[in-house]
Amino acid sequence: MEQIVETKDLTKTYNGFTAVDRLNLTIMEGEIFGFLGPNGAGKTTTLLMLLGLTEPSSGTVQVCGYNPTREPLKVKSIVGYLPEKVGFYEDLTARQNLGYTAELNNLPRREAAERISELLATVGLSQVADQEVSTFSRGMKQRLGIADIWVKKPKLAFLDEPTSGIDPEGIDDVLKLIVSMAKKGITVVFCSHQLHQVQEICTRVGILAKGHLVAEGEIDRLGRRTIGGGRYRIEAQVAQLNPKLIDSIKQVKGVIEVQGSGNSLLISCGKDLRGQIAKTIVDSGSLLLGMKIEEYSLERIYKKYSKEA
Repeated sequence: MEQIVETKDLTKTYNGFTAVDRLNLTIMEGEIFGFLGPNGAGKTTTLLMLLGLTEPSSGTVQVCGYNPTREPLKVKSIVGYLPEKVGFYEDLTARQNLGYTAELNNLPRREAAERISELLATVGLSQVADQEVSTFSRGMKQRLGIADIWVKKPKLAFLDEPTSGIDPEGIDDVLKLIVSMAKKGITVVFCSHQLHQVQEICTRVGILAKGHLVAEGEIDRLGRRTIGGGRYRIEAQVAQLNPKLIDSIKQVKGVIEVQGSGNSLLISCGKDLRGQIAKTIVDSGSLLLGMKIEEYSLERIYKKYSKEA
């Protein structure tokens, strides 16, 4: 995979206020990258710099091999952007709106017509393709927004809160479309406050807080770092703790680490092993008094790094 976005010490200052501070960020071709942060963290400012819509105060940025400040038209020709509040010409139909985008991007008319019909089917809007967009629900407009990005065959797409204000069924549709975009070779930067959605479709995330990138990496790796060890952490209370019991639990397949203190066992593992661990404790002749399990989540990762910032 190649780097499709790379920033080095990227900084943006407004009237003495630093909105983005020495951002070093890498996004690889073909991935769905979750870009997270609270309001005011600097996400929107970063997106504007990546799109060439505002100039950095210092540092460098490359998008698809281009400098967005010096080569904004080249960047715009291969990058799509879906803002939180997507806008269309309400008195035009879905097909006409996509046709206008195709015309702006110099697509041949016949090719554009075929592509538009194909995309309207892909996003589930074929039946309403010739209805005015003013009749569309928010979810339908979001799906049309994804088709609008797809029309010009971009290499990279920035999606800002694409599921905001959509019903649960519509959210599933939009998430499936985002995954489909990635499978077609489009790199996706997914900005959202819906952390469970980010965890569902992204493998790597960057967390921005107060203009600083406080964490970046694979969700699994950040999760293990957050709770220690594997994806799950099991705490077991036993009547009597001894070294032999600890050694027996270490032999359970999938156990990564075991720590003992007093009558408590703290076990890190890659999957839910409560049944196997309980059996091991009982077979060792010890009495199991209680057990609880903790799984990392992106929400916990987010809170940890945001708090540290």
